[in-house]
Amino acid sequence: MLSQKRNSPDSSDTESASILNRLGIVYKYLGRYDDAQRVYGRALKIVRAHPRSQRDLLADLYHNLGGLEHSRGRFVRGERLARRGLKMRQMTHDPSHPAIAADQAALAALLDGQGKYKEAESLYRRALAGFRRAHGLQHYDVAVTLNNLGAMRAAQRKWEDAERLYARALAIKEKVLGRNHPDVATTLNNLAVLYGNAGKYVPGERMFRRAIAIFAKALGRSHPNYVACKANYIRLLQKRE
Repeated sequence: MLSQKRNSPDSSDTESASILNRLGIVYKYLGRYDDAQRVYGRALKIVRAHPRSQRDLLADLYHNLGGLEHSRGRFVRGERLARRGLKMRQMTHDPSHPAIAADQAALAALLDGQGKYKEAESLYRRALAGFRRAHGLQHYDVAVTLNNLGAMRAAQRKWEDAERLYARALAIKEKVLGRNHPDVATTLNNLAVLYGNAGKYVPGERMFRRAIAIFAKALGRSHPNYVACKANYIRLLQKRE
């Protein structure tokens, strides 16, 4: 029998790429960034062999790789990946789809990290509207976007706006995730940093202690989020002296 070149994706290949993508998400959550990069790269190699039929999964991978670069503080590299993911998603989804909003929010965070506040805010606002339209007001994605808008306002030293946005994000996260979820601790850390910058040391210390306890229990003391939060707490204590 003559050999035949395979032109369509094998279902096992597609499933393998999807599993690798999900594993990358887990590794990133655990702070194992090199492992996440490795499995995302393997998934990307599989999916790139069939880019047309696997366009949505390819967009997911670019989105997640951009997020990984954000976690590493490599915003310029992450921006390139996030823009590719958004462009690819727009080929397969209606503009009102929540996946588009997720890509917009991810790109906004990378622009925010570079101080490109005007475009970042426009994307955050569009993403927020998309999430609210798709999910309602009390949803995790709404809370994350509010948190990130708060972080951008804090970077611009717009303290009152930042505090208001963080407070709204915290209330939603506590409602949908529970009070001891590590994502709740992320917003607690952000609020605590904000209070420290404003000289409100007592509520800042209280929030840091709560965030540190959550991170330690949920993620462990070697996780980057715990380490960063503990360092922020120490800086606040040094300010008080």
